[in-house]
Amino acid sequence: MAASHYFLLRLTIFLLFLPCFPSKQTLIFPLKTQTLPHSSSTNKLSFRHNVSLTVSLRVGSPPQDVTMVLDTGSELSWLHCKKTTNVNSVFNPLSSSSYSPVPCNSPVCKTRTRDLPVPASCDARNLCHVAISYADSTSIEGNLATEKIFVGSSPRPGFFFGCMDSGFSSNSQEDSRTTGLMGMNRGSLSFITQMGFPKFSYCISGFDSSGVLLLGDASFSWLKPLKYTPMVRISDPLPYFDRVAYTIQLEGIRVGSKLLNLPKSAFIPDHTGAGQTMIDSGTQFTFLLGPVYSALKNEFMQQTKGILRVFDDPNFVFQGAMDVCYLVESTRPSLPQLPTVSLLFSGAEMSVSGQRLLYRVPGMVRGRDSVYCFTFGNSDLLGIEAFVIGHHHQQNVWMEFDLVNSRVGFAEVRCDLASQRVGLVV
Repeated sequence: MAASHYFLLRLTIFLLFLPCFPSKQTLIFPLKTQTLPHSSSTNKLSFRHNVSLTVSLRVGSPPQDVTMVLDTGSELSWLHCKKTTNVNSVFNPLSSSSYSPVPCNSPVCKTRTRDLPVPASCDARNLCHVAISYADSTSIEGNLATEKIFVGSSPRPGFFFGCMDSGFSSNSQEDSRTTGLMGMNRGSLSFITQMGFPKFSYCISGFDSSGVLLLGDASFSWLKPLKYTPMVRISDPLPYFDRVAYTIQLEGIRVGSKLLNLPKSAFIPDHTGAGQTMIDSGTQFTFLLGPVYSALKNEFMQQTKGILRVFDDPNFVFQGAMDVCYLVESTRPSLPQLPTVSLLFSGAEMSVSGQRLLYRVPGMVRGRDSVYCFTFGNSDLLGIEAFVIGHHHQQNVWMEFDLVNSRVGFAEVRCDLASQRVGLVV
């Protein structure tokens, strides 16, 4: 999935790196419950959550500061490599002695990834040319290359990435804030795979401007025991199944105390692979396939009848896929009490409540009312053959991606407090 271009909430997050270690090991320097001291073994780098989740790193020789969108739904990382009128944050390969473009006859140039619907090709200089397309209809092109990237205090040479110089997003405001994208799925060219970490975790605050991303293994006495659900693996290539996504099995949805009356088959991928459930930090909201979305929409509207006033405008569909919106008095200090929506998985569940259920549409005012939209959308309207759980519904949930044991863990937590407890001060 492409990084969302619609997230406008300003949120600052910090990135905490543990030292790198071979993928077969699970732990070298575990995080403790006490405040971590500044030392050569840990680096705290600025991480912000503005248009999307972004992390600041250093790349090249001498090092250049870059800002990358953290995207668990993408594989190939890339950087802007050319200044244009609307792009102020770029990586300059000509200024780096460690930059090396990949020739088109290299085996890695023939690697097929979900990100590359068009196979890599040779350009006029016999270099590996790549073109990436995303679900929001944006696309970028450039060359596959290797570079030195700094993870913590240690430089890691030979990092594969795309050095992109054309076809950027039309959203100049976002482009000016980010240099590129950090692919974090399970593919062979993803950042997490190349760096060799066996697991990573993040926690996004819904209360204030804080949070944490952790690469590596760690345990905390203050963190509730995680509930794990296994990743779904399908070995056969299917046209609509992304085999390197973080796919888990959605088994049902509950609104308040009522379980939606849907067959289990409504949540299971079909023979084409359509219908998988992916966790995607590069997408803002959560999208459900048509029949499931309709059932959730009808039940939520039924349970909020008399509590919320429907914004009845058939010509308005928020972000093209969210057609349930409400009018809320602008002077109202908080939203009314709403039924919790729980996503049920095998062995775990994710509860969405309160402010996370409705999103205030920027600039949309009707008289004295603001327009709020339901934060679940219809995948069918976007042309996506999958359930996608976005980062808005991951707020105040500790999210652990355990690659060794092929599972995802959840635990509800105050992410602003979690940042403080691991020694991060905003």
